[in-house]
Amino acid sequence: MIFRFVVKYLGFLKSIPFFGLIYDSLIKIWLCISNPQMLSWFDEIEEEVLNWDGTSISLHRFGGTQFNYQRKELGHLHSNGILDIRFSLQIKKALIADGIAREHHMFAKSGWVSLYIKNQTDVENALSLLSLAYSRRQKLQIISIDK
Repeated sequence: MIFRFVVKYLGFLKSIPFFGLIYDSLIKIWLCISNPQMLSWFDEIEEEVLNWDGTSISLHRFGGTQFNYQRKELGHLHSNGILDIRFSLQIKKALIADGIAREHHMFAKSGWVSLYIKNQTDVENALSLLSLAYSRRQKLQIISIDK
């Protein structure tokens, strides 16, 4: 897979301003031609997350769409269909054990998990994972307000 190759062997390119955004845009252009259904799935995810109170989307620093709650990242969706979300290591372990998510494609020892969106069921799983991250972030927000 070219994405994995670029990330693994050409990762130094991310230090070039806007390289990640340009690379991700090229992937999106390719999807318009090769698999336009994926773009509609991405739109479905974006629309649903934007319906949640306090959420927004922005460009992720390495390309793709970043989902935010109160300006804090919930996760991000690369244009090749990889959704990355950060959880505690305990939750990550449970999600992987249940087959809901996979180890992060680059940072296996972190709390990040990855989900590869390849069909409508993956869209539903992506929304479930983002909802979990959203709920956890809301609880953290409430705890910090109470202190």
